[in-house]
Amino acid sequence: MEISNSIAVVTGGASGLGEATAKNIIGKGGKVLIVDMSEEKGKRLQEELGLSVLFVRADVTKGEDVENALNQAIQRFGSINTVVNCAGIGIARKVLSKKGPHDLESFSKVISINLIGSFNVIRLAAEKMVHNDENTEGERGVIINTASVAAFEGQIGQAAYSASKGGIVGMTLPIARELASSGIRVMSVAPGLFHTPMFDSLPEEARVSLGRTVPFPSRLGYPEEYAKLVESIIGNPMLNGETIRLDGAIRMQPR
Repeated sequence: MEISNSIAVVTGGASGLGEATAKNIIGKGGKVLIVDMSEEKGKRLQEELGLSVLFVRADVTKGEDVENALNQAIQRFGSINTVVNCAGIGIARKVLSKKGPHDLESFSKVISINLIGSFNVIRLAAEKMVHNDENTEGERGVIINTASVAAFEGQIGQAAYSASKGGIVGMTLPIARELASSGIRVMSVAPGLFHTPMFDSLPEEARVSLGRTVPFPSRLGYPEEYAKLVESIIGNPMLNGETIRLDGAIRMQPR
């Protein structure tokens, strides 16, 4: 699929990896529905990027929110053929700490947003995509999820985050197999250490120090590099059912 023909739904599209992805798709001639909870940032991007962008405030864990957003995009652009799931949160909590056991509420929240939210968007977007006309490769759509290297080397304190991202990796192949007959590809990207809003609270010295743990390039990843991989996945019909690590060869240590 040519990125210039993409009509993409980008969750978490108002900042970080999602924002970079939305800007790249728009810059290459595509159209984007930005789904995010930040109304201020979403409206700013809509104004900045023009008529090729539609922002809808929606909670990815709520079926009615996502359905409404997709319907608005189809009304505006005619169809949707691309999904990039970037919405997510992270916490740092030990299973057992001085304060006691890990609370279930925060664990459930991470799973709900990162994993269930991604699946919610997948299931509702796929229902729309199956009605698209096939392109010359027989494609009707492509779905790209955001996992993490924490799915494979979760650190102490990342039980919830690693579980949510491991779930994304685990569901990639079975969903790809199921949707193959409809011409819809499903992929996941597992970023390493990227400079996203999750790192904004850290001082510059700490960010540089973290970047040095990456073998090469020895720095934090740029959101634009994630966006470039998304572009490659969109354009390569043989990429299906797999999770690609985007990590500079880092392997996370226990702490």
